[in-house]
This record gives sequence, C-alpha cells and structure tokens, in this order.
Amino acid sequence: MRAMLVAFAFLTRIPVGRGTVQDRDLGRSVGFFPLVGLVLGFFLAGIAYLLGGYMPVLPLAVILVAILAAATGALHLDGLADLFDGLAGGRGDPRRTLEIMRDSRIGAQGAVALVLVMFAKTAALAAVLEHRDYLSLVAFPVIARWVVTPQIALFPYARAEGLGRAFSGEARWPQVLVATGIMTAVAVGLGAPIAKQAVLALAATTGMALWLRGRLGGLTGDIYGATIEVGETTALMAAALHVAILK
Repeated sequence: MRAMLVAFAFLTRIPVGRGTVQDRDLGRSVGFFPLVGLVLGFFLAGIAYLLGGYMPVLPLAVILVAILAAATGALHLDGLADLFDGLAGGRGDPRRTLEIMRDSRIGAQGAVALVLVMFAKTAALAAVLEHRDYLSLVAFPVIARWVVTPQIALFPYARAEGLGRAFSGEARWPQVLVATGIMTAVAVGLGAPIAKQAVLALAATTGMALWLRGRLGGLTGDIYGATIEVGETTALMAAALHVAILK
C-alpha cells in the first residue's frame, strides 16, 4: 500500500499521504506505475463520456490533453523538453548533453518537441473521440506508464545522483513483473486492440532507450518522463489508426 501511494504521489497531483519516503519505497512504487495510469485513464474516459454529447471532438481533445497535463503536473512534458534541448545542444557530447538537460529553462528545440507532441496527442485523441473509443482512452495512460518500468529497472542510470537514480537503484525485475501483470490484466479486459497498442508503444520506447543508452551511457529521470510522453503518443496514434481502418 505504501509503494502504491508513493507512485501516485510522484506521478500525479492527487493529494495522497506518503510520509517519509525512502529509496526503497521509490523503487517498489515502480511496479504500480500502470495502476496510476489506469486511474488517470478512467478519469479521462469519464470526462469524455460526460461531455461527448455536448462538445465537438477537437475542443474536447484539447481539454483532455490539458487535464492530463494538469493532473501530472506537466512532469513528463518537462522531461521531454529537457531531453530534446540536451540532444540539440549537446552535439554528441554526453557530458554536455546531461548538463543542458539539468537546465530548467526551455530552449527552442524543447519547445518544438512539446508543441509537436501536444499536437499529435490532440489530433489522435480527436480521432479516438469521434469513434467513441473509450477503451483506448482508458488504456493509453496505462500503456505509457508500463513501458517506462523496464527502462527504470533494467537500464543503467547516466548520472551519479538525482531522484531518478533512487528509482533506478531500487527497482528490479519484481517491479517489472508487477507492472506487466497489471498491463496484461488491462489488455485482457479491454481487448486485442489495446494489446497491439501496448506492443507498438513498447517497441518505440525501447528503441529510443537503446539509442539514448548508447549515446549517453544510460538513462535519466528526464528520459523517463519523455518515455511516458512518447508512450502516450504512440498508443494514441495506434488507436487512431485502428479506428480509421475500421471506419
């Protein structure tokens, strides 16, 4: 229960009591990341169901993207922007890249990445909403928080310190298995299209992680956040493609 509360406390703005948190608590919380996504997914699907009969799909998609960003404190979006600023400014130098990623200011490359990802998510959400695919609305936050768990537990960390290192240093195979169990239950419950979205998101984010490990020698907390954003976008784009094929 403590590990689950820690997962909600760090991934959302939901006011949950967590008390004093130790590194072990952070590591154990990784297994419950997909459960956090499931709560977010049900929340978004509920809003979409309530407002779907009163609003056009595009404004509703914008509202859902904004709500998701607010519910997570835009934490993952910040990681995405930092990653792209670092890659652009580092110019192949791992140390320089990591230094830029620490800078709280957003550069042009980070801003462009944010705009493109937000646009892609909004467009995909609009297509999903048009076909009332509420199952994909429930699933995409789960998928994104599942695909990051093997990165945290199994990939090396690129820095000697940092909050992300506390997660990485304590998470291991058991947390990956717990997260995968939750993801499997969601996929079985919601159907085969969700499983396909999950596989595509895992392939995209794992490929990104392997490339970044080769470039930086490991991953960071910013990369974890970027992974969640890429996972959400990939899952939503796959859902949009699926409903377009069925149309």
